[in-house]
Amino acid sequence: MNTVLKDSLHGSMSYATYRSLVKILVEEKSNSGIEKNEDLANYTVLNDKRMNRWDKTLKISEESQLKLSHFNKNITWLVITESWCGDAAHIVPVLYKIAELININFSVVLRDENLELMDLFLTNGARAVPKLLMIDNVTGEVLNTYGPRPTEATQMVVDYKAKNGVITPEFKEDLQVWYNKNKGENIVNDITEMLCELEPSICQQN
Repeated sequence: MNTVLKDSLHGSMSYATYRSLVKILVEEKSNSGIEKNEDLANYTVLNDKRMNRWDKTLKISEESQLKLSHFNKNITWLVITESWCGDAAHIVPVLYKIAELININFSVVLRDENLELMDLFLTNGARAVPKLLMIDNVTGEVLNTYGPRPTEATQMVVDYKAKNGVITPEFKEDLQVWYNKNKGENIVNDITEMLCELEPSICQQN
């Protein structure tokens, strides 16, 4: 296993520990990461509320549950994130719910505490989070990665940038509305497709 990856896994935390950390940061009016400021602290408060909602209300369809239930590959999911990231607040709870459903080891690390790891998995040259690493527990190989956004949201960003050049605060609000309306469905479908690539037999389930 890559030494950087191995060290990051060793220093990782559970989802429950990560959620507790975010709540502590909210109480302290702070945020994770190297940069600390009022805006990032306010995003952390907002994201804690978002994650609370998804933790309580997220549902995975019976069809997806059936497909996912047949996945038996011995893997670990390591998620790189930060408390202030709006996309992560919507995505990480869904990833955890899927991992919990099919008994995948699920761990979390903070980006700014693991920059050497983050720099191995850049998105278009950027340290974009969240980023999910799917790791083979036998070989230590990273089988695939996911993030920082689900496929539909990624396309929304690409289309908006092509038309307007830059992402605006108004578009970010539209993206939050999309996450709320989609209810994690795009993320579940994306991950199911990726797991099908790792274990094709699950895609053959009725």
